[in-house]
Amino acid sequence: MNDARPRSAPPPNMAPIDFETEAGPLPLQGTLPAGLRGTLVRNGPNPVVPDPKEHWFSGDGMLHAFSLADGEVHYRNRWVRTARWQAAAEGQGLAGGFQKAPLSEAPKQQHDDGSANTNVIGHAGRVLALEEAHLPVAMTLPALATLGATDFDGGLHGSFTAHPKTDPKTGELLFFGYGTPVPLSNGMSFGVMSPQGRITRFERFEAPYASMVHDFMVTDRHVMFPIMPLTASMERAKSGRPPYAWEPEYGTRVGLMPRDGSTADIVWWRGPACYVFHVMNAWEADGSLFADVIQFPTAPLFPKPDGSPVSDAPPISRLVRWQFDLSSPVHEFTQTPLEDLPGEFPRIDERFAGLPYRHGWYVCRGTSGPGEAPRLYAGLVHIDHTTAKRDIFMFPAPDVVSEGVFVPRAPDAEEGDGWLLATVWRGATDTSDLVIFDARTLAAGPLCVASLPHRVPVGFHGNWFAQGQQQAGA
Repeated sequence: MNDARPRSAPPPNMAPIDFETEAGPLPLQGTLPAGLRGTLVRNGPNPVVPDPKEHWFSGDGMLHAFSLADGEVHYRNRWVRTARWQAAAEGQGLAGGFQKAPLSEAPKQQHDDGSANTNVIGHAGRVLALEEAHLPVAMTLPALATLGATDFDGGLHGSFTAHPKTDPKTGELLFFGYGTPVPLSNGMSFGVMSPQGRITRFERFEAPYASMVHDFMVTDRHVMFPIMPLTASMERAKSGRPPYAWEPEYGTRVGLMPRDGSTADIVWWRGPACYVFHVMNAWEADGSLFADVIQFPTAPLFPKPDGSPVSDAPPISRLVRWQFDLSSPVHEFTQTPLEDLPGEFPRIDERFAGLPYRHGWYVCRGTSGPGEAPRLYAGLVHIDHTTAKRDIFMFPAPDVVSEGVFVPRAPDAEEGDGWLLATVWRGATDTSDLVIFDARTLAAGPLCVASLPHRVPVGFHGNWFAQGQQQAGA
C-alpha cells in the first residue's frame, strides 16, 4: 500500500488527546495585560480513533479556547461534532479524508460534513470551524457547542476554503473552493459574503490543472489563485494510488482576477514549480501585485504519483516575495527570497490584510542539540519590512510553539501595536502553556504565561474573538 506520510520522524506532540475538559483560572507567571479581553480559539486535527496509517490532515477537529478577562485565564476544549466525529465515536467510520478516494464514491446514504479541523473564524455573528473540502461548521462561544454545517441560506455550494479573507475596509468575506463540484477535478469556485452573512457573489471556473489549493491572495482590487503542482487525480484515487501527488513538470500558475470583474477575466501567470500552504499578505503598489508567501521547493507531506517519497529529507520553507508586474506582456511572475530563517504559519495585523503592510510574524525552525534533528516549530519571529532588524524568541529544546495570533492593543492602534498569543508544548512536563508577548518585542520574552495541566497537541490555525464580539451562535 502506498504511504503518503513523511519519511522523517514527526514533530513531538503530534499525538491526539482523548478527553474534553475545562480548567481555570490557570496559574499565571507575569502580568496579564489589562486591555487583553476576549478568547483565543485554536483548531487542529485530533482523531477520536487514531490510525497510524491515516494522513495527519484527516483527524477530527478539536477546538481549544483560552478566555482572558479580569486578570484570569480559563480554558475549554471540545471536538467539533461532525458526522465523521459521530461515526468514529460510535465505532463506525466514514470513508474520505486526504489520500483516500473521495466520499462521493461511497454510498449516497452516508452524510459527510468533513472534519472541520483546520481553522476557526468569526463572521456575521457566527463562529465557523473550517477545512477546505466541505462547508463551514457553525459553533458557539463560550460553550464550543456544534451547531452543524451551514450553507448560509443556500448560498454556498461545495468546498469552502480554510483561509477566507476579510476585507478590512468593507467587512466582506472573500472565499474560494477547489476540486468542486467534482472532487479531485480542476473545478474551482469564488465567492463573496457580506458582513451580514449574505452570499452576494458565487462563480465557478476551471484551473489549468487539478491541484490542492490551500490558500489564496486578495488585494484591494485583485484576487490571486495559486495553482501549484501538488496535483489531484481521481484516476489515481480509484486505482489505490495517492489522490494528491507532486508533479513539478506542471509548473506554477497563478490566476489574476480583477475584483470588479468576473472569473471570465482571470489571466493565468507562470512561475517555477514550488509549493505554498500559507500567504503572509498580498497588496498592490506601483503597477505591480505583490504576495509574501512561505514557499517550499517541493510539497511536504505528499509523495510522487507512484507513492514513493519525493526526497529523503523534508523540504525547507522560507519567506519569499512574489511580484506580478502588470505591464509585463509575458505574464511571468518573479520570486525573491526575503528570509534565510526557515519557518511556517505566517500571520499579520489583519487590519492591513490586502494592503501595503509593515509587520508580520511566523514560526521558525530551530535546533534541539548537537546531532539532533531540527525542531520545526522552535520559535517566533517578528518581521519589520521597513528595517533589517529581525526580532526572535526561541523556546528551549524540546519545546515547540504554535502559530502566533496578533491582537491589536486598540481598534485604532498603529500597525503591529498589540500582543502576539500562542500555545507552547513543554517537553519536560508534557503540558502546554498560553504565552503572551508584546508583538513588536518578542526577544524580551513573554509578558505572561498561563499554564495548563495537560498538553495541547500540534494544530493548525486560530483566531482572536474580542470580548463583546464573541458570538453565542446563530
